[in-house]
Amino acid sequence: MNGGGIFERIRDEIGRRRRMSPRLLIFSSVITVLGFSAVCGSIMLEMRRNAQELARQTQENLASTISADINRTVELYDLSLRSAVISLALPQLSQVDDTIRRLILFDHAATAPHFGAIQVFDAEGNLTIDSASRTPERINRATEPYFTVQRDDPDLGLYISSPMQHRGAYSVVLSRRVSGPDGQFLGIVAGSIRFSYFQELFSRLRLAPHDVIAVIARDGTMIMRTPFRPDIIGANMMATPGVRGIFSQRRGWYSGDGAFDRIPRMMVWADSTRPLVVLVGKSWDDVFLMWRVEAIRIGAILLGLAVIVAGFTVFFIREIDRRAEAERRLEELATTDALTGLTNRRKFDIAIDREWRRAARANAPIALMIIDADHFKAFNDSFGHQAGDQVLVGIALCIGDTVQRAGDCAARFGGEEFAVLLPGLNATAAQAMAETIREKVELWSEGQAGVTVSIGVASMTPNPAQHWSVLFEAADKALYAAKDLGRNRCVVAASRSDLTLVA
Repeated sequence: MNGGGIFERIRDEIGRRRRMSPRLLIFSSVITVLGFSAVCGSIMLEMRRNAQELARQTQENLASTISADINRTVELYDLSLRSAVISLALPQLSQVDDTIRRLILFDHAATAPHFGAIQVFDAEGNLTIDSASRTPERINRATEPYFTVQRDDPDLGLYISSPMQHRGAYSVVLSRRVSGPDGQFLGIVAGSIRFSYFQELFSRLRLAPHDVIAVIARDGTMIMRTPFRPDIIGANMMATPGVRGIFSQRRGWYSGDGAFDRIPRMMVWADSTRPLVVLVGKSWDDVFLMWRVEAIRIGAILLGLAVIVAGFTVFFIREIDRRAEAERRLEELATTDALTGLTNRRKFDIAIDREWRRAARANAPIALMIIDADHFKAFNDSFGHQAGDQVLVGIALCIGDTVQRAGDCAARFGGEEFAVLLPGLNATAAQAMAETIREKVELWSEGQAGVTVSIGVASMTPNPAQHWSVLFEAADKALYAAKDLGRNRCVVAASRSDLTLVA
């Protein structure tokens, strides 16, 4: 008898697993997609960091190359200025004629198409010597910044002016102080580097539309910029966010919007200790252009994968549901009487075993009625099996119309015998329900040659040591008592032990 309980537990476990399988499939699919998303997300983040680092290194190399070229040019020209300053300090220089003096002063002067002439101005700012002419012009530069700063600051060294018109060309002027033996101011030596040098240098570069290269003096003055904008050449950029930080560390980068076009850029510099600092900027859109293309491609692949996984998930869930429905129908067919639609004996045994144990745990009553059609064999012989089947269906309908609680179980035992399990009902309530069934059958069968039923009823509160067969035997004996008392009646087993019957 314990086989029914084991079978029920196995069936419940299989059913629970079947119910969980769509959830498990959905959970697995979500975890799979999230896992792929996490992996792809980490890869894309790493690619983004690599793209940023590659852009920084490329920009730094470019800034370093341009800075080296510009500052090497400045240093080369400054060597000519220093040579002239040193030569001016020679006592014998004043005793030679102009030709020899010019040879001595400008013998080591650098020459290039973009270099202006080197000029010597006395303490009053008058031009005294010009490398480009034996007869200097009568001009005075006493008010020019490249003259006044040297006059006022003995320790300044090389001075690079803001961009300005100088001798008919847009240039930056470089100057050095000429001092006497006791440090008195004797004048300056000045020269210029034309803007054509910067323009030629930048023209050799292949830049993106939003790339920027700026040459900034150490005081923050914008010396040169590409793309060229005359309105900002010579402006002081120290107030611009990020520019001030250039001079706090030798090399580095910052992110900021363009001061004039408001385009977000990565701004990189390579060496802020040079006289002229080169700042190279690349827009963030260009920095992440290739990364964005790859991110879109990977995102599209991931989205496609998610759609495929979702499609397969929906497909398998439908297949699982179809299989579960088919299994449910097979189980229903296996546990349902084909003629009456009631539960069959196999499922009834499982139900009574379950409810019996539940009633024992809860110390609650459980009732059972066994119903048998009176004189059914004679009716079958007289009217045929088809008519007999109709009678059985009618009895089943009367039982089903009466027994409607969720825990009740009505079954056909075979032939003309039926059983109804009524958890929670005492003998009185079970007898009332049995009487209702008997009356319905009697009323329905008035047109069916007067078929009636006899019903045996038993109710008891089980204890753990008992088996439900005790209840079945009591109801069965009550049924035989109803038959012996004349049929078409209900008999209740009043006691579990002595089975005293009450009609």
